[in-house]
Amino acid sequence: MSAPQTTQRSDPSRSGAGFRLPPTVTEAITSPRRPRGPRTPLSRGALTRFAGYAWLLPALVVLAVFVYLPLVQNIAFSTQEWDIYSGASDFVGLENYEKLFGDPIFWTALGNNALYSALSIVFQVGGALVLAAMIESLRSIRWRKILRAIYFVPSAISLTVAGLLFYFIYEPNLGMLNELLGTIGLGFLAQPWLGQESTAMVSIIAMSQWQGFGYSTLLFAVAIQRIPAELYEAASLDGIGPIRRFLHVTVPLVREMTGLMVIVTISGAFQVFNEVMVMTSGGPNNSTQVLATWLYRSGFVRNDFGYAAAIATVIFVVTLLIALAQLWYTRRRRVEF
Repeated sequence: MSAPQTTQRSDPSRSGAGFRLPPTVTEAITSPRRPRGPRTPLSRGALTRFAGYAWLLPALVVLAVFVYLPLVQNIAFSTQEWDIYSGASDFVGLENYEKLFGDPIFWTALGNNALYSALSIVFQVGGALVLAAMIESLRSIRWRKILRAIYFVPSAISLTVAGLLFYFIYEPNLGMLNELLGTIGLGFLAQPWLGQESTAMVSIIAMSQWQGFGYSTLLFAVAIQRIPAELYEAASLDGIGPIRRFLHVTVPLVREMTGLMVIVTISGAFQVFNEVMVMTSGGPNNSTQVLATWLYRSGFVRNDFGYAAAIATVIFVVTLLIALAQLWYTRRRRVEF
């Protein structure tokens, strides 16, 4: 009978004749696995998150102190009858809001802000998008840069300076606008643009559109530059004309910028102040009052700061609701490419 075969455990340090593994590798293979120790209470990921919160903390403190706290204080002031010069105040509840909604000048101001907002959307959003698409469709890069600079120049002018400039343009006797109308044979259209209720507000809005049109155009131009050129090339190969390319390629792919511009435009329209104060101060006969100017007159001229705080609360609520609605709509229709 043959001797029983015995199995010998191979030495892991030998993998062939005359070859040995390094001692560290041999030890790692042969030594039993050591149990893991207890995990530390804070992992590296948690420390990273805490570090991020630490960086955000100063900004959050600034926002809380200079934005949210004044909002809460303003709502509290709107429930008081407050004389800022003497410091006397009495709690009146919602009387300021009842007075506000029964004030015809408040409704005039709100209507002017709504008109301002609607015309601003037409020109500073719709018109600026069309102009930006026309500029970016040019083949000459040099002309693109020149036109962007030309249209952006009015946006670099201060609102106060622009208001004074157009105040002299609208001057009924020596103003440039009436002189131009007389030169081209349309003198019958000359009128005191800022001196009558029917044209004063529209004249102020026209100045504002001229001043902010270039800034909106530049933002839309940047958004159009992000659209892949292959989409326009494919549309051209399919025989699609420039108008259909604008409607079916440009407009859908700049939807997020359009939503942002609508929010910014509406917010700016409900906070307009300098243009009206410089050109008409709310006249004639309060026909050009907007919410911000009526707030200023109520607080600093009539010394009714509780009523002024109620107007400020209305401005905040209106702009917040519009912004939330627009953000919700934009997120639902977000475009990725």
